Amino acid sequence: MSEVTEVVKEVVTPILDSHDFYLYDIEFVKESKNWYLRVYVDKDGGINIEDCALVSDELSEKLDSMDPDPIPQAYFLEVSSPGAERPLKKPEDYEKAVNEYIHVSLYAPINGEKVYEGTLKELSEDELVLTVNLKGRIKDLTIPRKSIAKARLAIKF
Repeated sequence: MSEVTEVVKEVVTPILDSHDFYLYDIEFVKESKNWYLRVYVDKDGGINIEDCALVSDELSEKLDSMDPDPIPQAYFLEVSSPGAERPLKKPEDYEKAVNEYIHVSLYAPINGEKVYEGTLKELSEDELVLTVNLKGRIKDLTIPRKSIAKARLAIKF
């Protein structure tokens, strides 16, 4: 599967560069009996459906013209935005999320809690500082990065 995502990354990158878009993530997964190639793209100011359709058309044409076929099995191509509550996976994702409201799930509790939401205030290689509301008090919470099971952008209500 990683071979497929690497080939797709090589093919889609010049397409995205030509439109000032960037690649967020690629997945090639089997769900039930169907394979899905999901390409998540974005741009400054946000991606729209027309942008996704443009990338889908150009990527589909490029992949279909390759010989040998890099993806021999039948699959569905989906090009989309990573969404408003996109996961933070790569170091660049965290860097772009500084000063943004995020949701963090931990492997083990810190101060008795395994889930926090707050504004990502600071970021280093080993930890992040999250400004959180704990029972009506605004506090800065330092979280070791190795303790984070999952993180994503969040919508503040």
